[in-house]
Amino acid sequence: MGAIRERMIEELELRGMAAATKKSYLICCRLFVAHFMKSPEQLSAGDIKAFLLNLMRERKVGPSCVRGYIAAISFLYRNVLRNPEAVEDLPYPRVPKTLPDVLSREEVRQLLGTVRSTIHRTILMVAYGAGLRISEALRLQVQDIDSQRMVIHIRGTKQAKDRFVLLSPQVLAVLRHYWVETKPRGPILFPSRSGRPVHIDVIRRVLKATLREVSFNKRVTLHSFRHGFATHLLEDGADIRVIQALLGHSTIQTTAHYTRVSTRNFRRVVGPLDRLAQLQSPAAR
Repeated sequence: MGAIRERMIEELELRGMAAATKKSYLICCRLFVAHFMKSPEQLSAGDIKAFLLNLMRERKVGPSCVRGYIAAISFLYRNVLRNPEAVEDLPYPRVPKTLPDVLSREEVRQLLGTVRSTIHRTILMVAYGAGLRISEALRLQVQDIDSQRMVIHIRGTKQAKDRFVLLSPQVLAVLRHYWVETKPRGPILFPSRSGRPVHIDVIRRVLKATLREVSFNKRVTLHSFRHGFATHLLEDGADIRVIQALLGHSTIQTTAHYTRVSTRNFRRVVGPLDRLAQLQSPAAR
């Protein structure tokens, strides 16, 4: 894309887009242009729709991923090429609202206990114990751990809004053990050998290898630890507004998603068949 790519980078930076968003948008647009081997300025609305249909029909790309392509291509035409008409009527495919698999507390304990590397295990424990995105855990600096106020300062979040999260006594104990054992140098709490933060792909590989050992019959991703944090807090009776603040959600509706997977209230409900059994007299039984 050449000059167009540079202009797109500038527009993304001017809007303060997250690094992951910038990378995703650029990849999607590069693949879009490569599909036709033409400048996007030479492509029409019909070409864009043909590309999206190819993704769905030939490449079997899921609706959530297709929505990502649409967002990237729309940004390209609206904000870089100044041709909003080309993308004004692009339909966003409906994404099925499936429930995520939630790890039980015992499964979390087993999974974390199987990770051999101290630094990798600590990263995952902090992510679960504080409800962090893995990217947030990896960006932590030593100064972000405030043991006096028992909070962790989260910077550079998905919404570009700093927040404080709970530093529980157990998370603090885990971090102190890690500190004594590894003695990291510099401001980064979880540095790689290069001195930069551990890369997220490293943690993905660690999780994948660990799952081969524990063999859970669930789909487990790095985000599962954040799901587990929120769901387990709900099941313990924590206020949903508090959980919203800890997770850094902009709206309560996003946090309310976790109420769909929490089973706390289910256990309080007496099923209709059980109620009938309770109403039966001893003689009838």
